[in-house]
Amino acid sequence: MPLAEFDHIVVAARDLKSGLAHVGRALGVMVPQGGAHPMMGTHNCLMRIGPASFLEVIAPDPGAPAPARPRWFGLDQPPAEPRLAHWVIRTVDMAALHPGLPAASGPAIEATRGDLRWQITVPEDGALPYGGAFPTLIQWTPGTLPPRQMPDLGCTLTRLQIRHPEGLEIATTLKPWLDDQRIEIGTGALSLVAEIATPNGIRRLT
Repeated sequence: MPLAEFDHIVVAARDLKSGLAHVGRALGVMVPQGGAHPMMGTHNCLMRIGPASFLEVIAPDPGAPAPARPRWFGLDQPPAEPRLAHWVIRTVDMAALHPGLPAASGPAIEATRGDLRWQITVPEDGALPYGGAFPTLIQWTPGTLPPRQMPDLGCTLTRLQIRHPEGLEIATTLKPWLDDQRIEIGTGALSLVAEIATPNGIRRLT
């Protein structure tokens, strides 16, 4: 039985407005409002893309004080243009999997958003592991898987293609934990591309 499952994809942006516009152009849908992460000085919008998975648009929160540590997902230096920057896998046993992660994944920390609680790996400098190609690992508090409370807008992830110069090493590390035929990890220039079935047909998000 796999020790990890696909959880969500992350669109990073300088601000939520531009991030939402980017997803809207790509998929033809509007991502609903999420919430704020006071510890990280960020906020997000969230959309279900499967029974147990979602899409997150995240950006620095201009109304929040500067955090005491670097923001996650590289958001102290957000991309000039919104992009699909990262992906996240889910476990029910962070203690078992964390020792097998590369050093670039960083420690597992406690995080919150409203009533939600979770553990998540975040590098000390906030950088994206392997430029975003190696996934963050998350463990939700039991019984609080977010997409199960999200409305179904008719969008479903059908494929996630990840390329990185060290793609073979990334795939080898993840193989014992993660078995998801939708996820393709290969060698090449860094890129993440999601194919999502929408009410407007299959669309690509980059």
